[in-house]
Amino acid sequence: MANQLKELGERIAKSLKQDLLDAEVRLGELSIHVPREASANVLTFLRVAADLQFKQLIDICGVDYPEKSLRFEVVYHLLSLRFNRRIRIKIETAEGLSVPSVTGLFKAANWFEREVWDMYGVTFSGHPDLRRLLTDYGFEGHPLRKDFPLTGYLEMRYDPEQMRVVYEPVQLPQAFRDFDFLSPWEGMT
Repeated sequence: MANQLKELGERIAKSLKQDLLDAEVRLGELSIHVPREASANVLTFLRVAADLQFKQLIDICGVDYPEKSLRFEVVYHLLSLRFNRRIRIKIETAEGLSVPSVTGLFKAANWFEREVWDMYGVTFSGHPDLRRLLTDYGFEGHPLRKDFPLTGYLEMRYDPEQMRVVYEPVQLPQAFRDFDFLSPWEGMT
């Protein structure tokens, strides 16, 4: 299996040339690293090439590396039902740099890109409706960034006594937890 994935990576690298930074097989999966500017072209190639046919977008997710100059990674997972293969495409970007949207290529990318923008703040140029998906419209910040503060923001909840939605400051009264490493199913000793 690893040899087949390595051969597939070499075939993709030969076809893409300068649009591919790196291809590696790791933990039984093929990952390719692509420059941000070439991402839409690479994803189009992977979808339409007759010997690849990665026509199913499984997921788009974000990763935050605050210590790197290109802080964010946008990761696409594609599936070829025809050849029963998966591939991971990684794109590095910095805050303020847009990643080309692939909503025209994959309909499922619409909500995935909205989720990455909402959680990490990565913008997608050409997206038809880039707005918050998981957080409230008045929410400030992007909660999955590693530098997102845990206190100082407002949380929204429904108060059954007032019978309305209320906003309150976020409070984390427990600074840390003390784990005793006992299984709750075994009972106290």
